[in-house]
Amino acid sequence: MKYLLSGLCLLNFLTACKHEKSQIVNPIFVDSLITHYTNSPAIKANEEEMKFWKNRIDPKSPGITNESKYAGTLIARFHQFGDIEDVKEAEGLMHQINKTYNEKESGPFTALTGYAILQHRFSEADTLLKRALKIGLQSYPANTLSFDVNFELGRYDIAAFNLNKIKSDIDYGYFFRKSKMDHLNGSIDSAIVAMEKAADLVKTYSSLYEIALSNAADLCIHASDLKKANDLYVQSIRSNSSDFHSIMGLGWIAAIHDKNYALANKLFQFVQSKNKLPDATFKLYQTAQAKGDAVAEKKYAGEFEFKSTRPQYGHMYNKYLIELYTGVLKDYTKSEAISKNELSNRATPQTYAWYAWSLFKNNKKDEAYKIFSQHVSGKPLEGLELYYMGKLMQGLGKGYNAKEFFKAADSNQYDLSPAFAKDVKSSLEE
Repeated sequence: MKYLLSGLCLLNFLTACKHEKSQIVNPIFVDSLITHYTNSPAIKANEEEMKFWKNRIDPKSPGITNESKYAGTLIARFHQFGDIEDVKEAEGLMHQINKTYNEKESGPFTALTGYAILQHRFSEADTLLKRALKIGLQSYPANTLSFDVNFELGRYDIAAFNLNKIKSDIDYGYFFRKSKMDHLNGSIDSAIVAMEKAADLVKTYSSLYEIALSNAADLCIHASDLKKANDLYVQSIRSNSSDFHSIMGLGWIAAIHDKNYALANKLFQFVQSKNKLPDATFKLYQTAQAKGDAVAEKKYAGEFEFKSTRPQYGHMYNKYLIELYTGVLKDYTKSEAISKNELSNRATPQTYAWYAWSLFKNNKKDEAYKIFSQHVSGKPLEGLELYYMGKLMQGLGKGYNAKEFFKAADSNQYDLSPAFAKDVKSSLEE
């Protein structure tokens, strides 16, 4: 018995060591990050710049420069802390400038185009950009903004033309956008290389550098290279302690790979305490789902719905609300309504897939298949939409087509909520 117990202890020890080595997210790094957290220097610098430009604004003598600079600091603060009211205030300033100058300056229209994209008001962004182009823009901003708008509206051929017009071996904006196009076209390795190239070009510009690093990490998750994703997130956080996107990235890896749900929740709750956007709440919903805690899953889903449906957010969270309404919250009428509304904002293969899935869940199978056939079939899709279309085909009794969609979705498994990823595996094993 003595030797048996020794053997069991050794086995348990080796198993524990193996489990520890398989973990990707370092709990010591996380504890240090949270315990010793201080705002990044960029936050203080932006606050000082904000005060400077705000104090220079003279309501009796409105202009462009002071107001535009102040608006820029508001957008920077939004990216830091997620207060949507900062974007609304910046928009108000730009509309005031437009009024002051009788809408004859292109600058306010380009800024408003960016703000509209930021809030997922893509059709409005298209209209604003056309106004700016009519007044006159230089080639580079004309093509970069045109790419952004055309890409989001699903006009991929035109976006590719815009991208080619800014092609350069030394331009951050080109490689950042090339990465998006490569990702769309299914060239994930090329997309990662392009985003890393973008980061290399702006190492001395911290904010752009961190955005590129965290985006490269997101792409690595898409490619199932979670170790590299972790390393890139950590690299970005070391550069900017307030990179809440990357902090949530670590939480996601902790949840879906390490199964360290306590650590994941710790990271998401930390971000939730610092950033006003509801994104961390959605991650808490997904983590509860991964853990198999149905009560917490529904609780966080409800909290996310409450936060993300505030009028200030408009269309920003429709994608995630559709997942909840066709899933844990089971409100298929709402899902159909917002997915149909989304088509007026951007009619892309992805949004048509949302609509087809919502119709199917709302027991409108013929309409769902018609939308799929006309607008989705044969088009590029992301992991979530591939899963939806797999379920649609499965529900319509088209087993072979369902398998093909599930195979494609499985290669994007870490982009899916845990229940969906598990369902894909189960469907492929049948």
